[in-house]
Amino acid sequence: MSENSPTTKHNLPLNWAFIPIALIIIILGFVGAGYYNSVQNLDEEQKAAAAEVINQYKRRADLITNLSNTVKGYAKHEEQIFTDIAKARASLNNMAISPADLEDPEKRIAYEKAEATLRTQLSRLLMIVENYPDLKASQLYQNLMIQLEGTENRIAVARNRYIDAIRNYNTTIRRVPYLFIAKIFGYRPIPQFNVDDPMIDQAPVVEF
Repeated sequence: MSENSPTTKHNLPLNWAFIPIALIIIILGFVGAGYYNSVQNLDEEQKAAAAEVINQYKRRADLITNLSNTVKGYAKHEEQIFTDIAKARASLNNMAISPADLEDPEKRIAYEKAEATLRTQLSRLLMIVENYPDLKASQLYQNLMIQLEGTENRIAVARNRYIDAIRNYNTTIRRVPYLFIAKIFGYRPIPQFNVDDPMIDQAPVVEF
């Protein structure tokens, strides 16, 4: 009596067919994460550079206020300039600008114009100081002017770094494959910092 053995089929389980697909998805995920991290790092760098610009502007505003108070001790009758400086400083304080705000062209222009107004008042104040030799010779005035000169230099450095950070960020998110990452996650180009506007860029001449 012969026995018929059933035919055994050695088919791979269906799950094995998805392994190559899963590997491809994982690899693409790692690659995409790398591109995303690059864009995110550049975004954080430009925000950090913007924060440094704001910090240096605030430092200058503080010094101008201190300088104004010092001059007031020698020239109390120069009331108008002290009032104008106080108004310009209050206008800046009311803006409460943040690094993210500098990405908005309208907010940035408004902030820069307010800064320009304060710088104009500083130039007026320095002209008034020329009429008071005793004030110019005082140690407090000399120290404030040294700090102000150093701050102007730091502002120039901070602005240049911010310009470079924006340029690197914008250039990157316009290139493939970073372009797709930017589209998916909502990264948008940032308007470049305008260093050619004389009203914005001209720093007061600090001499002592």
